[in-house]
Amino acid sequence: MKFGTIASGSSGNCLYAGNEDTHILIDAGISCKRICEGLKEFELDGKDIQGILITHEHTDHIAGIGVLSRKFHIPIFGTEKTLKAIAGMGNLGKIDSGLFQPIRSGQVFSLGSLTVDSFSISHDAADPVSYILRDGSKKLGMVTDLGYYDEAVVDALKASNLLYVEANHDIHMLQAGPYPYYLKRRILGDKGHLCNEMAASLVNEVMSDSLSRVILGHLSKENNYPDLALAAVKNEVADSLQIQVAPRDHAGLLMDL
Repeated sequence: MKFGTIASGSSGNCLYAGNEDTHILIDAGISCKRICEGLKEFELDGKDIQGILITHEHTDHIAGIGVLSRKFHIPIFGTEKTLKAIAGMGNLGKIDSGLFQPIRSGQVFSLGSLTVDSFSISHDAADPVSYILRDGSKKLGMVTDLGYYDEAVVDALKASNLLYVEANHDIHMLQAGPYPYYLKRRILGDKGHLCNEMAASLVNEVMSDSLSRVILGHLSKENNYPDLALAAVKNEVADSLQIQVAPRDHAGLLMDL
């Protein structure tokens, strides 16, 4: 299985995972044009995508889903409440309801030759989930957009070969920054986002002999720096781990698990 980021950050998120015969997007929070440009970097096209896994209905995760689904007729997977929220949005254009494929948190299903699992996360959305993908013995764990993690999140991510995890903000930058008080409270709250230190803590709890690479994602443009997030996590975890930060505005490396 391969994994790559097309966009990662508070201004838009789109991830790719797949193998020789199955190609999946996780979220579509940038324009269809940018998604297709990113896929081209991976020698793929929109018509190759067999499904879009949606974590939740916030704009930075679904902005391109209307055009993308209409152009390529791609099935859209998400929890029932998430899909209902998306269907009710007027800024995405008409989406064929037949493309919506409701799932339940914890439901395991096949998408092509990949196995998909999901787990609930704490975020201020209708019914947010994150996803785990398996290809034979290989496991990809992904989690962003959560104000805190618990034992259930750790258990879901354990034994991952690659972990994509949120390192949204530096607490001091956020507290001293220009955001209004209510927004700072939201980000720091239990339904907000993980800071750099919490990302490091989660990585340590998920750590196993299986885990060899960590990708830090969903960084805030205003409240974090890639080097700051990278240093904060590297200072707290084993030297044996490969750790890098997902690019914000262009496709990252296509990695083998």
